[in-house]
Amino acid sequence: MLDSFFKFMALGFKLRDFFSPRDNIIADIGIKPGDSVLDYGCGPGSYTLPIYRLVGESGKIYAADIHPLAIKHIKTLSQKKGLANVTAILTGSGTGLTDSCIAVVILYDILHGLDEAEPILKEIYRVMKPQGILSVNDHHLKEEQIIRRVAQFGFFKFVRKTRHAISFGKI
Repeated sequence: MLDSFFKFMALGFKLRDFFSPRDNIIADIGIKPGDSVLDYGCGPGSYTLPIYRLVGESGKIYAADIHPLAIKHIKTLSQKKGLANVTAILTGSGTGLTDSCIAVVILYDILHGLDEAEPILKEIYRVMKPQGILSVNDHHLKEEQIIRRVAQFGFFKFVRKTRHAISFGKI
């Protein structure tokens, strides 16, 4: 993705987030104080502050993205807001996180654009705790497409549909 397109997209997200706060989107996932959360495909960090408000200072947020500007946005936001518990990860698939260390993974608005979903879902499976939650939201795909695409590799099973996303658990 070109830097100019990323900047345009980030501006669009700011406008979207003003009219439709991300707090409302993640409210029913089940994120708790102290949780470790991985925002895979974090973009400019629309979910970073809302996640922080849920996990608090005792939680940990990992924001992973393939684009260097996304990582720069996350680092700037973290410094500006004093969020010491946010770590930005530049990645195409591997996160470098330890096995079974993440309570909740959000995969929002990137599933439709993945040419190769299996390596990313395999990495999410590896880092997710046994009772962890994978929350997927993608307005480009229908509900049944999301369920089929996430479940097809045998890592995850459908758990429930929330107001704004579909939750999966490890198999």
